[in-house]
Amino acid sequence: MDFLKTITVLSLEQATVVPYLTYRLAQDGMEVIRLEHPVYGDPNRMIGENVLAEKRMNAYYLCINAGKKALTLNLAEKEGRHLFDQLIKALNVDIFITNQLPKNYQKLGIDFDRIKEIKQDIIWLGVTGFGPDSNEGAYDPILQARSGLMDLTGQADGDPQVLGIPLPDMGTSEHAYGLLMKALLKRQFTGEGSRIDLSMFESSVSWLTVPITLTSSFGKKITRRGNTHEFFCPVSVYQTQNGFVYMAVGNDRQWKALVSQPVFMPLDKPEYEKNAGRIADVKNVNKAINAITRQMTSEDLIELLQSITVPVSKIKSIEDVIQDPLVKKRLIFAKDPITSRKITLSPPPIMNSFIKKRGGELTFPPRFGEHNDAIYGQKLGYDGGALEDLKNRGII
Repeated sequence: MDFLKTITVLSLEQATVVPYLTYRLAQDGMEVIRLEHPVYGDPNRMIGENVLAEKRMNAYYLCINAGKKALTLNLAEKEGRHLFDQLIKALNVDIFITNQLPKNYQKLGIDFDRIKEIKQDIIWLGVTGFGPDSNEGAYDPILQARSGLMDLTGQADGDPQVLGIPLPDMGTSEHAYGLLMKALLKRQFTGEGSRIDLSMFESSVSWLTVPITLTSSFGKKITRRGNTHEFFCPVSVYQTQNGFVYMAVGNDRQWKALVSQPVFMPLDKPEYEKNAGRIADVKNVNKAINAITRQMTSEDLIELLQSITVPVSKIKSIEDVIQDPLVKKRLIFAKDPITSRKITLSPPPIMNSFIKKRGGELTFPPRFGEHNDAIYGQKLGYDGGALEDLKNRGII
C-alpha cells in the first residue's frame, strides 16, 4: 500500500462523516489536507473537554483528525477561490472531498465541473445527507431515525434507541472509502477522474438487508427485539454472579453440546431439539438459561462454553476492550510536539505497512490553520507579508 503515500487529498470537512473518512485515508499514508473557514472552522474543534487548555483543540476533535494537515481558507471570497485553484494545481490534488450542502458547491467554487477544468483527472466526492438534489441538513441521529436503524434498536417493549456508535456517519465513511479506491483504480486504467455523490441516508438504508427483504417480500414485522435474535435461540445477554455475558447458539449441534453439560441438562427437552421449537418458546428458554447462569461466574461460564465451541463473550466495557490482547497490540497513537501530550487512537481495520513503519504513530491532530505558512508559503510561494495581508483580510 506504499503507493498510497503519493496520493494527495484536499478536504473541505467538518463534523464526523468526512473527517472520519479522511482519518482512514491518513492511516493509509495519504497526504490529507483539511480546509476550514478562517473564522468558524470545524465546530467539532470546540466539542468535548478542553484537554490541552487551548482553543479549538478539544477532546472530541482529537479522536479522528490525527495524520492530517490543516489550512484555513475563505471560499466565499473570490480571492479565496483563486487560492483554492492554486492549491489544486500546486499540490497536484488527486481527491477532493466535501460534506457541504449542494447549494454551496457553485457558490464556493468547489463543484465538480469547475474543479475538473483545473485538473482533468480529479476524483471528486460530495457527501450529503439525502443526495445531491437535497439541501436538507442531516445529523447522525436524524439519519438513524429516518433509516429505520433506531426502530430496530432497543427493548421490544421500550422506546427506540440511538446506536452506541454513529453508524450513518462512520458507515457512510466506509462506503466512501471503497468508492474512492474504485475511482483510483479506474483512473489508473483509464486516466479518467470521477464524480461521486454519496448519500448518508442511502448508505444507512443499505445496511437493512434482512429487514427490507422480509418486510417487503414476505410481509413480516421487523422491529426492535432487545438482545434476542429474530431467528436463532438462545442468543442473548445472560446474567452471571459477577456480570453479564452474551451467548449465541447458532445451530442445533451447538444446542445439543450445550444441554449435554450437566448444568444445562434440565433444558434437554424434545421440543427444544430444533431451533424452531426454541424460537417458539424463546421467553421461557431464556428465563431458564438465566436461572442457571446466575449461579455461575462469568469466567466459569465462558470457560465451559468455549470448551464446547459455543460462541460467548463477556460484555466488556471500553476500558476492558482497550486491554484486550488483540486490541492492545494494535492501538496507535499521536504525540503533540508542543505539549508532549500523547493520545491513544482507535486502531485501523487492518494494520498496514505505513503505520507499521511508523511504529504505530500518526502526526498529532493539526491545530487551526497550522499549515498555512508551510503550504501557502512554501508550496504556493506567498511571502510572510502577503500571508499576513491575506490573514488580516479574512481570506485565510
